[in-house]
Amino acid sequence: MVKIAVLKETAAGETRVAASPETVKKFIALGASVSVESGAGLLASVSDAEYEAMGASVGASPAVLKDADIILGVQGPDPKALKGFAPGAWLVAGLDPFGQRARVDEYAKAGVEALAMEFMPRITRAQSMDILSSQSNLAGYKAVIEAASVYGRAFPMMMTAAGTVSAAKAFIMGVGVAGLQAIATARRLGAQVSATDVRSATKEQIESLGAKAIFVENVAGIEGEGAGGYATEMSDEYKAAQAELVSSHIAKQDIVITTALIPGRPAPRLISDAQIASMKPGSVIFDLAVAQGGNVEGSKPDEVVVKHGVKIMGYANTPAHLAADTSALFSRNLFNFLSAFWDKEAGKPVLPDDDEITAAIRLTKDGKVVNERLLA
Repeated sequence: MVKIAVLKETAAGETRVAASPETVKKFIALGASVSVESGAGLLASVSDAEYEAMGASVGASPAVLKDADIILGVQGPDPKALKGFAPGAWLVAGLDPFGQRARVDEYAKAGVEALAMEFMPRITRAQSMDILSSQSNLAGYKAVIEAASVYGRAFPMMMTAAGTVSAAKAFIMGVGVAGLQAIATARRLGAQVSATDVRSATKEQIESLGAKAIFVENVAGIEGEGAGGYATEMSDEYKAAQAELVSSHIAKQDIVITTALIPGRPAPRLISDAQIASMKPGSVIFDLAVAQGGNVEGSKPDEVVVKHGVKIMGYANTPAHLAADTSALFSRNLFNFLSAFWDKEAGKPVLPDDDEITAAIRLTKDGKVVNERLLA
């Protein structure tokens, strides 16, 4: 019987857990045994008793890891803490392969087959396994809610006997999963919403949500879309045109949400100090990319920075601020991945070497780093 271990997260500020009672029950139904480290789910509103009620054993880390074939995590655990697992055990988690490259080498030395869930290819059959999308969706929602709580005015237009309150103007920069959810949330709160992106294909998506699309029109032939639907680095010509467009638009905005990330690279700078200075005092900017260097000049993780009367904020780990829901979705991503490759005869998941998903997410095998993106 394959043993699945669920570890308690140790990274600072991490409140999520890699398995829910729902997915524990499903893994056991497939024929696995599940062992959960005591307290693993407490910050995500899941008690040890709830895991036990679904058939999991709960205990200290050494007992949980002993003879484990599959180790589940939200973030990559300290390699030194991984002891007693079965030879060639899988580590399935968000492993930050570019930011934690040395740690990947340690996983290889430890004999772990490390599978980075954030490298999941953006193909149709992998959509339900995509941790970036599931976590970004709720992060986009949370960014608007937090910006609204810091903003000193109301979002919707209100007509009262004492006069009319104007609707807030919200500008979303970057229209991936997080940006689309931010648009939808700001609209639900009653704001006048506009949005921009370097990928021209997103214009229709923006308008379908009832927001105004703000796009560079005078630079032809630049689509801004790289492999897998991710944004790519833009030309200097485009950057200059975009900066001019943003400068004229951002001065009129009350709320700005920035979401732009380029995989494996620092977050692109979208808002300069001069652009911040053009905004009205009391405006709020939420930088969802602050942990990757930030889209906004002067933004700092987990701090509200006031510049030119504008409040700039962003969390180092936005999904961790909605731990119950983000954990539930993350857990389903992991279950959907493992169950898709489950071999009933073997009683465990089997990853074919020639599979597109295997090639994308496998970082280490047989004591070596094997992922092409890390070896390039």
